[in-house]
Amino acid sequence: MKSISKLKKELDKWFSLYIRLRDSQNGLVQCFTCGKVAHYKKGGMQCGHFQSRRFMATRYDEQNCSAQCVACNMFRAGEQYRFALAIDAKYGDGTADELQFKARQTMKFTRADYEEKISYYKSVVKKLKKEKGIE
Repeated sequence: MKSISKLKKELDKWFSLYIRLRDSQNGLVQCFTCGKVAHYKKGGMQCGHFQSRRFMATRYDEQNCSAQCVACNMFRAGEQYRFALAIDAKYGDGTADELQFKARQTMKFTRADYEEKISYYKSVVKKLKKEKGIE
Protein backbone atom coordinates (compact mmCIF):
# COMPACT_ATOMS: atom_id res chain seq x y z
CA MET A 1 0.00 0.00 0.00
CA LYS A 2 1.34 3.44 -0.96
CA SER A 3 1.97 6.02 1.74
CA ILE A 4 -0.03 9.25 1.81
CA SER A 5 3.08 11.18 0.71
CA LYS A 6 3.53 8.88 -2.30
CA LEU A 7 -0.15 9.25 -3.19
CA LYS A 8 0.18 13.05 -2.94
CA LYS A 9 3.22 12.97 -5.24
CA GLU A 10 1.37 10.78 -7.75
CA LEU A 11 -1.67 13.06 -7.69
CA ASP A 12 0.60 16.08 -8.19
CA LYS A 13 2.02 14.41 -11.31
CA TRP A 14 -1.40 13.65 -12.86
CA PHE A 15 -2.92 16.99 -11.86
CA SER A 16 0.04 18.91 -13.31
CA LEU A 17 -0.19 16.99 -16.57
CA TYR A 18 -3.94 17.66 -16.71
CA ILE A 19 -3.50 21.42 -16.21
CA ARG A 20 -0.83 21.65 -18.93
CA LEU A 21 -2.95 19.57 -21.33
CA ARG A 22 -6.09 21.55 -20.51
CA ASP A 23 -4.29 24.77 -21.39
CA SER A 24 -2.63 23.39 -24.55
CA GLN A 25 -3.48 23.64 -28.23
CA ASN A 26 -1.76 21.32 -30.70
CA GLY A 27 0.62 20.26 -27.93
CA LEU A 28 1.72 23.83 -27.25
CA VAL A 29 0.87 25.79 -24.15
CA GLN A 30 1.18 29.48 -23.34
CA CYS A 31 2.51 30.65 -19.98
CA PHE A 32 -0.41 32.15 -18.06
CA THR A 33 1.67 35.07 -16.80
CA CYS A 34 4.27 35.99 -19.46
CA GLY A 35 2.87 34.51 -22.67
CA LYS A 36 5.85 32.29 -23.57
CA VAL A 37 4.76 29.38 -25.78
CA ALA A 38 6.32 25.91 -25.46
CA HIS A 39 5.48 22.21 -25.65
CA TYR A 40 3.19 21.15 -22.79
CA LYS A 41 5.55 18.37 -21.70
CA LYS A 42 9.05 18.98 -23.06
CA GLY A 43 9.15 22.76 -23.18
CA GLY A 44 9.84 23.58 -19.57
CA MET A 45 6.22 24.26 -18.71
CA GLN A 46 4.89 23.55 -15.24
CA CYS A 47 1.63 23.64 -13.37
CA GLY A 48 1.77 27.03 -11.66
CA HIS A 49 -0.28 27.67 -8.53
CA PHE A 50 -1.62 31.15 -7.69
CA GLN A 51 -1.94 30.12 -4.05
CA SER A 52 0.99 27.97 -2.99
CA ARG A 53 0.78 24.18 -3.07
CA ARG A 54 1.29 24.21 0.69
CA PHE A 55 -2.37 25.22 1.02
CA MET A 56 -4.25 21.95 0.58
CA ALA A 57 -7.64 23.64 0.09
CA THR A 58 -6.46 25.10 -3.23
CA ARG A 59 -3.63 22.72 -4.17
CA TYR A 60 -5.89 20.84 -6.61
CA ASP A 61 -8.32 23.68 -7.38
CA GLU A 62 -8.40 24.01 -11.16
CA GLN A 63 -9.05 27.76 -11.01
CA ASN A 64 -5.95 28.18 -8.83
CA CYS A 65 -3.69 26.50 -11.40
CA SER A 66 -2.52 27.27 -14.91
CA ALA A 67 0.41 26.40 -17.12
CA GLN A 68 3.46 28.52 -16.35
CA CYS A 69 6.98 28.56 -17.71
CA VAL A 70 9.77 27.63 -15.31
CA ALA A 71 11.04 31.21 -15.27
CA CYS A 72 7.74 32.63 -13.99
CA ASN A 73 6.90 29.75 -11.68
CA MET A 74 10.29 29.18 -10.06
CA PHE A 75 12.44 32.26 -10.52
CA ARG A 76 9.85 35.04 -10.47
CA ALA A 77 7.94 33.71 -7.44
CA GLY A 78 5.02 32.63 -9.59
CA GLU A 79 4.37 36.18 -10.83
CA GLN A 80 1.60 36.43 -8.21
CA TYR A 81 0.32 39.88 -9.21
CA ARG A 82 0.04 38.96 -12.90
CA PHE A 83 -1.42 35.58 -11.95
CA ALA A 84 -4.16 37.28 -9.91
CA LEU A 85 -5.04 39.65 -12.76
CA ALA A 86 -5.15 36.78 -15.25
CA ILE A 87 -7.36 34.67 -12.94
CA ASP A 88 -9.85 37.51 -12.56
CA ALA A 89 -9.83 38.09 -16.33
CA LYS A 90 -10.46 34.39 -17.01
CA TYR A 91 -12.91 33.50 -14.24
CA GLY A 92 -14.41 36.85 -13.21
CA ASP A 93 -13.55 39.70 -10.86
CA GLY A 94 -12.98 38.62 -7.29
CA THR A 95 -11.92 35.07 -8.13
CA ALA A 96 -8.33 35.69 -6.98
CA ASP A 97 -9.62 37.06 -3.66
CA GLU A 98 -11.89 34.03 -3.24
CA LEU A 99 -8.93 31.71 -3.86
CA GLN A 100 -6.83 33.60 -1.29
CA PHE A 101 -9.60 33.13 1.27
CA LYS A 102 -10.19 29.49 0.35
CA ALA A 103 -6.46 28.70 0.60
CA ARG A 104 -6.49 29.58 4.31
CA GLN A 105 -9.21 27.02 5.08
CA THR A 106 -8.13 23.80 6.73
CA MET A 107 -8.38 20.70 4.57
CA LYS A 108 -6.95 17.23 4.96
CA PHE A 109 -7.15 14.54 2.30
CA THR A 110 -7.68 10.90 3.17
CA ARG A 111 -6.11 7.97 1.35
CA ALA A 112 -9.45 7.44 -0.41
CA ASP A 113 -9.53 11.12 -1.50
CA TYR A 114 -6.09 10.80 -3.09
CA GLU A 115 -6.91 7.51 -4.77
CA GLU A 116 -10.19 8.89 -6.15
CA LYS A 117 -8.53 12.05 -7.50
CA ILE A 118 -5.65 10.06 -9.04
CA SER A 119 -8.14 7.83 -10.84
CA TYR A 120 -10.16 10.85 -12.01
CA TYR A 121 -7.18 12.81 -13.37
CA LYS A 122 -5.66 9.73 -15.04
CA SER A 123 -8.89 9.22 -16.97
CA VAL A 124 -9.26 12.92 -17.82
CA VAL A 125 -5.65 13.07 -19.08
CA LYS A 126 -6.26 10.03 -21.29
CA LYS A 127 -9.46 11.60 -22.64
CA LEU A 128 -7.81 14.99 -23.29
CA LYS A 129 -4.88 13.40 -25.12
CA LYS A 130 -7.31 11.54 -27.36
CA GLU A 131 -9.48 14.64 -27.97
CA LYS A 132 -6.46 16.80 -28.75
CA GLY A 133 -4.72 14.11 -30.79
CA ILE A 134 -1.45 14.30 -28.92
CA GLU A 135 0.95 11.64 -27.68
